[in-house]
Amino acid sequence: MLKSILPLGALLLGSAFLLFAGGVNALILPIRGEIQGFTAASLGLLGTGWAVGYVAGCIMTPRLVQRVGHVRVFGAMCAFASISILLSLLMMSPWVWIPLRGLSGFCFAGAAMVVESWLSERAEQGARGRVFGVYTMVNLSATTAGQMVLTLGDPRGYLFFVLAAIIYCFALLPTAVSATSTPAPLANVRLDLRALWRNSPVAVFAVFMVGISNGSFGTLAPVYAARAGLQLSDVALFASVPVLAGALAQLPVGFLSDRFDRRLVLIGTAVVALAADLTFIVATPQGATANLIVAAWFGAMVFAMYPLIVAHANDHAPAGTAIQVSGGLLLVFGAGTMIGPTVAGFAMTGYGTVSLFWVTAVAHAALIAFGLVRIRARTAVAAEDKTAFRVAPATRAVTPETAALQESSDAPPPTEREAA
Repeated sequence: MLKSILPLGALLLGSAFLLFAGGVNALILPIRGEIQGFTAASLGLLGTGWAVGYVAGCIMTPRLVQRVGHVRVFGAMCAFASISILLSLLMMSPWVWIPLRGLSGFCFAGAAMVVESWLSERAEQGARGRVFGVYTMVNLSATTAGQMVLTLGDPRGYLFFVLAAIIYCFALLPTAVSATSTPAPLANVRLDLRALWRNSPVAVFAVFMVGISNGSFGTLAPVYAARAGLQLSDVALFASVPVLAGALAQLPVGFLSDRFDRRLVLIGTAVVALAADLTFIVATPQGATANLIVAAWFGAMVFAMYPLIVAHANDHAPAGTAIQVSGGLLLVFGAGTMIGPTVAGFAMTGYGTVSLFWVTAVAHAALIAFGLVRIRARTAVAAEDKTAFRVAPATRAVTPETAALQESSDAPPPTEREAA
């Protein structure tokens, strides 16, 4: 295990710095914006800006790498991400923050794709599954640590903006001083919505609804928690605990989906998520403990849906198209994350904080209804024809290159003839 991981230590360290800074960046903006008195609508647009930039980064980064190379692109992405958060400190206006958040999303997607391409190139064929697992754990741990570090200081000052900028700069150092050869070209995925829809209407509709739900919650959860009266440490936990719960829930959800119709499992997770939505709406949990318990319940379902949807789509995909299917679904998911935060932000501004969960509830109810209709229209895939369910990183950190790395990790090691 260590023999496989140690040569990749510099890349994993760079990724950890990137995700740590991204965790700080993602949480300090809504918290500081709430302190500055920004409306929930404007804070929701921060999530939309991020999603637009992230999707654009996934599409454009392969072309940029082709022109100037991996190292230069990665360095530029980290530098611009650092600049974006420093400019956010200098100009405290939501209308400045929104395009800067878009720039940050673009840079984050580009930098993550370069790291994943490098990992895929350098990892030995037989060890890629372990490398992907370690990479996923590093990303989850670094993101959580970045969010929790906000509990150690006062968000009213400049500390966390400058800290995130410094860590973004640290992220570029491991690849800048690496003597390894340039990786292969990045995965360049084009969205063919008609082909995706023909392949699996449930997957396309569900991933769009999950994008609306997860994008809304991921952007505005800190705002909801702050307005519910939680302390800063609890606000950070309210943003982090659901993601951790979702990572843990992927194992039992995947186990069930490999044995039953994945659409039924998806509908079941949506029903449980809808129950959590209604708990926030009707019961309005009071205090940190109650809010964190329901948030973990909510996160365990919503953050386990994305890999379940990808697995279902790949069950129906022609052989050799898994990367295209996964990449296309990611872009549809990104479209949902553009819409969700905007709708939820305006709803929270006009109708109260709990409107966040009205938006997620509508998305989950629509997913359930469409899934039930499709179950009657199409028979389930036979168990022997299913692809294996695969755990995925938090959707905020998934790129088309993640799918390529994951596909390569599942490929059998080369035979002696192939190696020769």
